[in-house]
Amino acid sequence: MEFNPTIVAFLCNWCSYTGADLAGTSRMKYASNINIIRVMCSGRVEPAFVLKAFRKGADGVLICGCHPGDCHYHEGNYKCLRRFHLLQRYVQQMGLEKDRIWLAWISASEGKNFAELVDRFTENIR
Repeated sequence: MEFNPTIVAFLCNWCSYTGADLAGTSRMKYASNINIIRVMCSGRVEPAFVLKAFRKGADGVLICGCHPGDCHYHEGNYKCLRRFHLLQRYVQQMGLEKDRIWLAWISASEGKNFAELVDRFTENIR
């Protein structure tokens, strides 16, 4: 039996969540092991949220936001990027692989990209 990892995804309301919605309404196939949490901005994803996801049993955490320069809150995705690099180092110090956390930029029109990203991330975690 194939390992089916649990993935928690924090998606920005304005772009990434809408991109995921497009993938769903377009009936695109992608791994069903993803638990989506909608946040207003990727910059709002606190490191504590990611650590809690791991503590609660997530095998991987995916953070998605608007493309740089397109953030509805001007610089939220840059804040997210800074936190992401620090979080990867912290997770490594805790003994987890840094590849268990990914950051990606997905716009509202990139449903196909979202579906492919989820499949790639799932395979990476496996």
